[in-house]
Amino acid sequence: MKKMDVSRRQFIKSSSVLAAGAMVAPYVVTSHAAPVSDLKVRIGLVGCGGRGQGATWDAINAAKEHGIKDCKVVVVGDVFEEKAKGFAANENIKAAYEFGFDAYKKVIDNPEVNYVILATPPGFRAMHFAYVTEKGKNCFTEKPVCVDSATARIFLKAAEESVKKGMKVVAGTQRRHQQGYQETIAQIQMGAIGEVLDMRCYWNQGAIWNYPWDINKSDMENQLRNWYHYLWLCGDHIVEQHVHNVDVCNWVKGTHPVRAYGMGGCEALKGPNQIWDHFAVEYEYADGTRMYSQCRQIDNTDANVSEYVVGTNGSSNPSGNITFKNGKVWRANQGRNPYVQEHMDLMTAIAENKKVNEAKQVAESCITAIMGRESAYSGRKVTWEDIIEGSQELMPENLVDMNSPIKPWKKPETVSYELSE
Repeated sequence: MKKMDVSRRQFIKSSSVLAAGAMVAPYVVTSHAAPVSDLKVRIGLVGCGGRGQGATWDAINAAKEHGIKDCKVVVVGDVFEEKAKGFAANENIKAAYEFGFDAYKKVIDNPEVNYVILATPPGFRAMHFAYVTEKGKNCFTEKPVCVDSATARIFLKAAEESVKKGMKVVAGTQRRHQQGYQETIAQIQMGAIGEVLDMRCYWNQGAIWNYPWDINKSDMENQLRNWYHYLWLCGDHIVEQHVHNVDVCNWVKGTHPVRAYGMGGCEALKGPNQIWDHFAVEYEYADGTRMYSQCRQIDNTDANVSEYVVGTNGSSNPSGNITFKNGKVWRANQGRNPYVQEHMDLMTAIAENKKVNEAKQVAESCITAIMGRESAYSGRKVTWEDIIEGSQELMPENLVDMNSPIKPWKKPETVSYELSE
C-alpha cells in the first residue's frame, strides 16, 4: 500500500470528505435550512435513573451550545414513581411525570414531545424504540439496545422502519461523536496504517455496584432496582458496558464480526447476581481480521478502558493517535464533551433535515457483544446467525406491575442455545 504523508492539513482536507456521509457537522447551516438556534426542543425522557438524568442535562447543555432558547423538558417517566416524580420536580426541570410499566407510552404519546430520550435498563430498549418508531418521533437512545435474540430482532426491525420514516436517531455510543476518535478512525480508514491486521479492546475496572436483596419487595422490584445484575435487564457487562469498545472496532472495520470464541466466569462478584465478572473473546470478521476483546469488573486489578488497532504500516489508539513504523506519532484534535456533542449532532440533523440514523450500527455492536457472551457462556463457537436467528428470549411476557412473574433463570452453563456446529 502506498505510504502516506500524514500532515494535519492533508488530514483535515481528506477526513472532512470521508466523514461527511457518516457524521453531522455540528455547526454547518445550509442556505436553505433554518438556523439550529431556531429549533424548538421538547424533551420526553423515558427512564429517570442516573444515565437518563445525565442524558437530559446533556441535551439541555447541547441546546445551550447551539444557542437554542426554546428548549424544555415536557414529561419524564419511570417504572418507579419516586424516581419520575423526583426528577420532574427539579427546579430546572419542572416537568410532568408518568410512572409504571406503561409510562414510556404516555411520555412518547405526549403531543408536545418531539425529542425522545430512551434510558431505561437495556432489556426494555427494543420495546421502547419500537414504540418511538411507530410514532415517528426523533430519538436519542442509550446503549445497549438489545439483550438477546428476540430483542435484537425487534430492534433491527424498528431500525429499518425508522430509516423509512426519515427519523433522526442518535445512539449513546458517544465515541462516534468524539473528535479524537472521528479524526483518527478517518485516517485509519483512508489507509494511514495500511491494512488492518487485528484489533484489541478492553473495559477492565473494579467491581460494579450491587444492592442487597430486600425480602419485603417482590422479585420483580428487587431485580429492577438492582438491574445491572440480571441478564434480562442488562445483558451482562460485556453487553451493557464493553459494547462501547466493541463498537469502536466495528467502526474501524465498517462492519461486524461473523463469529466469536469466548470464555469467562464469575470469581469475585458477591451478592444477588446472574452476571459474570470477566470475559475474554476472540472475534473473527468475514475477511479474517481478528478483534481480541477483554472486560472485567473485579476490585484490586489493573484498570484499562481502551482500544488498539494494528496495521501493516503502523498502529493506533483510535481515541486520538497513530504511531507509524518509522516511530513518528500523529495526534488528533480533541473536541467538545462527546456526551454533549452527540445531542448537538442530533439537534443539527433535526433542524437541517439531514440524514442521521445510528439505530442499525448500535444494534450490530450490541449483537456482537451478545455473540461473545453466548460463546463464553457455552464454551462454543457462536456465529452472527446464531444470535439473530436464535430462540433466546429473556424478557418476561406480561409486564404489568411489581408482582409480574419473571422467567425462571438457569445458570449459563446449563442454558440450551441454538448454536452452529
